[in-house]
Amino acid sequence: MTMNSRVKLKHFEKFQDTAEALAAFTALMEGKINKQLKRVLKKIVKEAHEPLAVADAKLGGVIKEKLNLSCIHSPVVNELMRGIRSQMDGLIPGVEPREMAAMCLGLAHSLSRYRLKFSADKVDTMIVQAISLLDDLDKELNNYIMRCREWYGWHFPELGKIISDNLTYCKCLQKVGDRKNYASATLSELLPEEVEAEVKAAAEISMGTEVSEEDICNILHLCTQVIEISEYRTQLYEYLQNRMMAIAPNVTVMVGELVGARLIAHAGSLLNLAKHAASTVQILGAEKALFRALKSRRDTPKYGLIYHASLVGQTSPKHKGKISRMLAAKTVLAIRYDAFGEDSSSAMGVENRAKLEARLRTLEDRGIRKISGTGKALAKAEKYEHKSEVKTYDPSGDSTLPTCSKKRKIEQVDKDEEITEKKAKKAKIKIKVEEEEEEEEEVLVVEEEESSVKKKKKKDKKKRIKEEPVSEEEPCTSTAISSPEKKKKKKKKRENED
Repeated sequence: MTMNSRVKLKHFEKFQDTAEALAAFTALMEGKINKQLKRVLKKIVKEAHEPLAVADAKLGGVIKEKLNLSCIHSPVVNELMRGIRSQMDGLIPGVEPREMAAMCLGLAHSLSRYRLKFSADKVDTMIVQAISLLDDLDKELNNYIMRCREWYGWHFPELGKIISDNLTYCKCLQKVGDRKNYASATLSELLPEEVEAEVKAAAEISMGTEVSEEDICNILHLCTQVIEISEYRTQLYEYLQNRMMAIAPNVTVMVGELVGARLIAHAGSLLNLAKHAASTVQILGAEKALFRALKSRRDTPKYGLIYHASLVGQTSPKHKGKISRMLAAKTVLAIRYDAFGEDSSSAMGVENRAKLEARLRTLEDRGIRKISGTGKALAKAEKYEHKSEVKTYDPSGDSTLPTCSKKRKIEQVDKDEEITEKKAKKAKIKIKVEEEEEEEEEVLVVEEEESSVKKKKKKDKKKRIKEEPVSEEEPCTSTAISSPEKKKKKKKKRENED
């Protein structure tokens, strides 16, 4: 069985053009009823007195609320709608497949354009292109100015030391040209009187070389390019400021237009940036340092593009990590508010910036939060004393004995103990000193005794030496007397042996 045998066309309403179809489709996307759809439903469905099959549940709820019609939404209804779309040629006569495909393609293009184009002021692609162009202009402008200074420095080298501002240098060069013309030129519009007099005096005694008119013309053309690029750069910066205040006012208040624009350009869009966490926004732009630190297992970086924000720049190096972390957290809130919020004011950004500035002041003044553990440890616990105006009874006048508080008694006891300990130490030291002195005296006495003994021995030796001559004479006589007796005994022995 075909779809025509099961389903019968009751009514068909045609759109006049693509704009009307786009308006009806966008209303369906937002859950609203188009005027044309409301008119058809009032005319046909109320006559049928049957429930209405709806492919979208949100649309069914709105129809039931506004028109008080019963609606049905189920998988069976979805299958029925799919069959109707596939058999559209047979149900609606006079519609060719080519025309239907062309209409669908045109409606799809219009719908995608509408989805991308929420608002003309909310196009963050312009910010990405503007900040990229601004960075390129800064690089080229720096190269041009350095080339101009080096080129003209061969002719008038003293001018580069006198005039430090690059734009003023190029304007003076463009107005005067050759250094011989400085004596007759008036530079009061560009320079103060003192600097002008110094330039003219330096031009008269310059050590530079002479150059031709053709060289001067080329240098002047380069100066013209530098001045034009500088003017366009200021214009582009103003455009970027206005665009950032229109698209992301709270982010601009928090980190500035340049840092905010670079964050958006790095993420690709404001919506992509709103999907990042605060820790990611904090190190956004420092990916190389992050992966290098992870690879070498070192400390990860504390900040990326957010380092150039004014709040981080005015912080001391000790607190830069804390302020960058807090600023990243508040900046993420501002990004999400700007991306998804309906209000375009910068009140939230101003409020959060005031909080961060107050926190920065407390950090710089070495203030301690009482919530943290270090604050509890370092905070002084002062005793609360209520000063009442009613006079109280003073019991100190009752007794005549000197009284002192427990604390004073304890302090006196501690002092007495310290004094006794010191005295004991001194007594020990004295005892040691006395023992050492006694030992030294004993050593001296022993030495004296030894010396006296030695002296006595020497005296005894001397006495013996004196007595030895007398004693030596006596043995000689005895030996002389005993010698003939020995001879007689020897003779008797010999005779007996014979």
